[in-house]
Amino acid sequence: MTAPNRNAAIFYAQDGFDPKAKGINGRRVAGDSFLRGFLRHADVDEVVLMSKEVAEIEPVKVLAQELRPGLATRHVPMRAPNALAPVGTFFYPSPNYTADAWRRAPYGTGSWSICGITHTTSTTAVMRGFFDLRFAPVMDWDAVICTSRAVQSAVQVQFDLTDQHVRAHFGANPPPRPMLPVIPLGVHCEDFRPEAAAGISLRERLGATPQDVVFTTIARLTPHEKFDPFPIYTALQRVQRQLTGGQRLHLVFCGVFSDAYGRRVFETGAAKLMPDVNFMILDGSKAEERKAALSGSDVFLFLIDNIQETFGLAPIEAMAAGLPLLVSDWDGMKDTVSPDVGLRVTTRTLTPRHTSEEALRHHGGVDNYTQYCASVSAVTEIDMEELQAKIMTLVQNPDLRRSLGAAGKKRADALYDWSRIIPQMQDLWAEQDRRRRVNAARFRRYAAESLPLAPAPTKLFASYPTEQTAHDGKRFVAVARDGLPNLNDTLVARDYLGTKRIFAAPRDIGAVYQAVQSAEGAGLDVPALLALTGLQRNNVDRIVMWLLKYGFLRRV
Repeated sequence: MTAPNRNAAIFYAQDGFDPKAKGINGRRVAGDSFLRGFLRHADVDEVVLMSKEVAEIEPVKVLAQELRPGLATRHVPMRAPNALAPVGTFFYPSPNYTADAWRRAPYGTGSWSICGITHTTSTTAVMRGFFDLRFAPVMDWDAVICTSRAVQSAVQVQFDLTDQHVRAHFGANPPPRPMLPVIPLGVHCEDFRPEAAAGISLRERLGATPQDVVFTTIARLTPHEKFDPFPIYTALQRVQRQLTGGQRLHLVFCGVFSDAYGRRVFETGAAKLMPDVNFMILDGSKAEERKAALSGSDVFLFLIDNIQETFGLAPIEAMAAGLPLLVSDWDGMKDTVSPDVGLRVTTRTLTPRHTSEEALRHHGGVDNYTQYCASVSAVTEIDMEELQAKIMTLVQNPDLRRSLGAAGKKRADALYDWSRIIPQMQDLWAEQDRRRRVNAARFRRYAAESLPLAPAPTKLFASYPTEQTAHDGKRFVAVARDGLPNLNDTLVARDYLGTKRIFAAPRDIGAVYQAVQSAEGAGLDVPALLALTGLQRNNVDRIVMWLLKYGFLRRV
């Protein structure tokens, strides 16, 4: 057997990889960062990109030549996914790849492996996606990368519950599970190195003296889907009241508000709960403000209390900038923030019986996603006394801050730079490729017209028409138009391309029609049309049916 293939064809859509064009959120920022990391560090001979249209991958081709001149790029159309060969794995930047498992099914479950990755896992769409994944033709050579052990555990819980349902409801054994490896997200560490001038400028804007301590958070500024700022305000205010000698605390939030409500909560809360602490909001959509926040701060805060967060990329960026961390002991930070780089604060939630109502209200359509996240956050505690004590520890110990920051920089470089992460992903893809090829006996091919999730419409609705036909044994002749529009004018007037989708290429329609027109009076059958046009059988059948529908042909 040849060596396993370490490359993967990457599904590309701008929504998953371009925060500049589609708006800043964690998923797009991570996607953009991954793509740049892959182009820089992947040990591959070509970059294979799957998308609907070839024009969609032009930005990636430009970026590839900028980051790694000479690296070949190849497009695979979604309508022909088997063209990804000889690459043996397909990478989808989400855990919800049920549709792609069904897209693979007519080619065989072992024709290639599929690899997804977790981002936010608390939405209805993702939770339903995990449920659907257990009923899709997914194999154990497929995978969902979990970005932290906490997320891996959450996925396993939902798989366990789904499998219990399969056993109890169907009396059947559940299907194979995809692999669930833990591989963290990465960053380009060099992009986050502090700039002295930017840091000095920020401290001047704040009026911060050398003995003052500046705390910074970089995140989306939403109290219901990211973090509740009020416990932070309360803890900082209480610590500020205990300080002597004129030392002052400053809090900087660098981010983007999703609505006026969020801005009001953040700004009003700061004024009421934290009057003695200097407070500033920076526009997180501006790269220079994000750089200033990382360059001029003394401590990076990331006190998440929300199930929307699954990994926490910002603390990795702060580590790369050499900042000490003060974070909640929450999901991804349990892995990334070790004791030598920062302090974690205990978090607590209620038991499952306390929050089952939130789940039913959200999944039943009573509560939207914002209400769901906000309700769970409201009953999630970050230990206040511990938080205050750890703030005070960091304020009073500049040497500790420096040692934590220095260790964080080393940790980011050693573990979380894309040059370290991409090889791990390639190792996974190679293992998927190996598993798939040694399990050839378990491959299964599905009939394309009989996929249970997407049966051919004329199979599903076979009872609707008078009859079905494939034109077997029939001959066709052209019909005089008698003043009616010709073929081209009819297609223009019908304007199928106004929907950006046509049942067959106009040139192929023209080729079939011209072949019949050129025939003798006895007409042509489908085998003759295949020989004359060189088109595929299904394509000719479709075109003939349309020409019959519009009166260009008639059956002999």
